Amino acid sequence: MTSPLNKTLTVNKGDRFPILKYKDGDRLENKIYSGNCVTEMKKLPTASVDLIVTDPPYTIKRDFGKGTVDTKEKEFTAWCEEWIYECERLLKKDGSIYVCINWEASSIIESILKKYFLIKNRITWQRDKGRGAKRNWKNNLEDIWFATKSEDYTFNLDDVKIERPVIAPYVDKEGKAKDWYVKNGKKVRLTHPSNIWTDLVVPFWSMAENTEHPTQKPEKLIERIILASSNKNDLVFDPFMGSGTTAVVAKRLKRNYLGFEIEKKYFYLTHKRLKK
Repeated sequence: MTSPLNKTLTVNKGDRFPILKYKDGDRLENKIYSGNCVTEMKKLPTASVDLIVTDPPYTIKRDFGKGTVDTKEKEFTAWCEEWIYECERLLKKDGSIYVCINWEASSIIESILKKYFLIKNRITWQRDKGRGAKRNWKNNLEDIWFATKSEDYTFNLDDVKIERPVIAPYVDKEGKAKDWYVKNGKKVRLTHPSNIWTDLVVPFWSMAENTEHPTQKPEKLIERIILASSNKNDLVFDPFMGSGTTAVVAKRLKRNYLGFEIEKKYFYLTHKRLKK
């Protein structure tokens, strides 16, 4: 049980929202539907979303209600093949997909993504969760696979550049700063973000947006992805909405959101966060 001091957002008896089921012809913008994404995604129109950001259940068996995934590799691989195939169909030609996954299932996701997309990068995200293992190294990272539908895709580099201290402040012939500036008395420059994300380490229990969902991602993590690979008014889709982080961040960044969540508890939780 989480301590009240952690400011965990929970679903109470009074937190009930209308259960939405997708019907042919429905507007997709800003909707969270209840249901199994593997079957429900097949009903959505082809080439209808601009960006897919998702954090599917991993091969480790945990309590996701009806969404629990078996740990057997063959079953997990076949299941991933189904939803990734549908993601390819739903994504627009200039769209991108990001899949968060643990190291145990990372190679499975990579092999399937290669069939349907152009893999652009494997991002390593340093997290801080758990107390570690007695007979193994503490798992302190997760992979985020970045892939696109084609070579014509959105990537807003300037929106995700990172401010870094300047170690060697070069100047031009006139003595003017070259690619750096002074901020709060310190010399800094905007640099290209790498595929190793160590600046977003937020202990799960200390996130201001912390909920009772067991695998919630920080909003800042999803924010970087949405800023880089979508534009305002684009449609951001998450087939495994979980605690609603993708939808909440998309809304804040003036994007439209769309998603499915199989577990009613988390369906309510997502709508509660969106309402807040």
